[in-house]
Amino acid sequence: MLDHLPVYRDKIEKLKGPVFVFGASGFIGANLFNDIFKIRKDCYAVTHDATKAWRLKLLNVPFENIIHCDILSDNSIKEVFEKYKPQTIFNLAAYGAYSKQSNVNLTYETNVLGTVNILQNCTKDMVYIHAGSSSEYGFNCTSPKETDRVEPNSHYAVSKVSAAYLLEYYAKVAGLKTLNLRLYSIYGYWEEPDRLIPRLIENARKKNLPSLVSPDISRDFVFVEDCVEAFLDAALKIDDEKSGRSYNIATGRKTTMGDLVDVTRKAFSIAKEPEWGSMSNRKWDLAEWFGDPTAFENDFGWKARTSLEDGLIRYSQWQDAVQYESRLIPAFENPKLNPVITAIIACYKDAQAIPFMYERLVKTFNELKVRYEIIFVNDNSPDNQEEVINAICDKDPNVVGISHSRNFGSQSAFLSGMEIATGDCVVLMDGDLQDPPEIIPAFYEKWMDGYDVVYGVRVQREMKPHIHFFYKTFYKVFQGLSYIPIPRDAGDFSMIDRKVVKELVDLPETEQFLRGLRAWVGFKQTGVPYVRPERMFGVSTNNWTKNIWWAKKAIFSFSFAPLELMSYAGFGLTALSILGIIWQILAKFFFFPDTPRGLSTVIILIVFFGGLTILGISFLGEYITKIFEETKKRPKYIRTRIRRGPKAYKTADEIRALVKQLRK
Repeated sequence: MLDHLPVYRDKIEKLKGPVFVFGASGFIGANLFNDIFKIRKDCYAVTHDATKAWRLKLLNVPFENIIHCDILSDNSIKEVFEKYKPQTIFNLAAYGAYSKQSNVNLTYETNVLGTVNILQNCTKDMVYIHAGSSSEYGFNCTSPKETDRVEPNSHYAVSKVSAAYLLEYYAKVAGLKTLNLRLYSIYGYWEEPDRLIPRLIENARKKNLPSLVSPDISRDFVFVEDCVEAFLDAALKIDDEKSGRSYNIATGRKTTMGDLVDVTRKAFSIAKEPEWGSMSNRKWDLAEWFGDPTAFENDFGWKARTSLEDGLIRYSQWQDAVQYESRLIPAFENPKLNPVITAIIACYKDAQAIPFMYERLVKTFNELKVRYEIIFVNDNSPDNQEEVINAICDKDPNVVGISHSRNFGSQSAFLSGMEIATGDCVVLMDGDLQDPPEIIPAFYEKWMDGYDVVYGVRVQREMKPHIHFFYKTFYKVFQGLSYIPIPRDAGDFSMIDRKVVKELVDLPETEQFLRGLRAWVGFKQTGVPYVRPERMFGVSTNNWTKNIWWAKKAIFSFSFAPLELMSYAGFGLTALSILGIIWQILAKFFFFPDTPRGLSTVIILIVFFGGLTILGISFLGEYITKIFEETKKRPKYIRTRIRRGPKAYKTADEIRALVKQLRK
């Protein structure tokens, strides 16, 4: 049922490629993309927000066949058209069809402006097939022909009518091959579980019936496979004469709710009587709502071939096959289910550890039963790290390799990976295996509970006692000095939600201290305790000088305490000086006339105040240095190469285009 090849395989093979399916994360779009993708791999699912595309996640669509594109941005569309050069375009992107989609402005922007932007980038050699709606007829809903008057009765209907006229305009004026397919009540695989037919079949499988409206309400039900075939026929048989027209995709049969329930009770042997009126009618429920498909049948040879009873039975079998209640409904209710997790590993002199890191990560993700993306960032390591990463990319398309032009440091390496990560959340890890992949399930559990940031808390480090004492002392001091609450003993090792990643990547700071910024951006955060093991291979690249530099960077980035301390010291010492002068005068003239005039006292005071002054200037200099660095606005990193699976991006233009495409 899930893997069967469509009966219209020959039609799919004849499509001009590459093929774009806009709105592929939606109900009909997912079916159209899935059927085409079973036959050919030059079909791309184009969606605005892949993180919520629960259908594409359950279909296990490879990330290289999912394209992020905002149809409200002409530049976004232009970039993907220039990169992939599609020849057949199916546009099923829409907004406003459901009651929960109530933003009027977004309805017109998506359905009208989005259509304009796509058409503006089409050429005469392309084929553009548009998903219209039977709601375009509105009040004139009783078996209308395409030549009949449209009488839209909602903002959504008005926007779809506008799109239909746009297609006609571009066909006549620009010579584009366009068609508008006015879809009636499509039902079947991957439909939202809260819709009529899915709820009806879910109950029918249990010999039950859902709440129902009036038995006189009518629809024209078209099985989704017949709808997909209509799109294929339209793309293959369009010509200059038919271009720009609108066609009805319907069975031509009026089916009332009473008829639907009767067919369902018979097909599933349900004895229970329906309870009519147990669900209130909606404003778009009409008694005479069905279509006339004669024109499309005559011009394109298409006809709805699936009877209502057969369609309901096939849909029921599909629900059983996909584990509907345990797998699909939870994914619909919580799009975070079946997520993609991106692991970002900052690597420097870690060539030996990388293969072990990869194996342990894949094992962990497989046990979690989640899709994964692994990004290894080679921060210009002097060893053969790049060769090791390339070998992994060759065998696993879910692995990405980034190479930097020089060693920018782990913070820049993490940001470099975060910018192009496609996962619903990212995990930041060092490449030396001191951040154990086996802790990720604990992070994942907290993330699923609703936490946006889950960080590792190092309750114990497997290292020499005096070094361990230094780290504990630093985190205690840092926590006390920082002007924001920063968790103690929390390093970079963490799981961060997509929305937090976006905020971190967008921060303009050149010199970044991620564990501080992670706390600064806020959101819901929690920690997971773990024991940090010793480095598995080689020796640590950290030393006392580097550790002190890290401590300074943290304190001067997230604390004004040094400046405040100097202010307090200045006030205090000034007060002591005044008291000292008063005491000197009183002692000389009243209490101790023989008080000696000591040179040593003067020297000590000069050295003391001189040292204090230099210390204050050095504190001030640290802040001025940070200001100086920020004003330069140099990039945080420079990539020389990105490797995604077997494909390498080497030139600056290729890398820039890829980053723009992936960045969300």
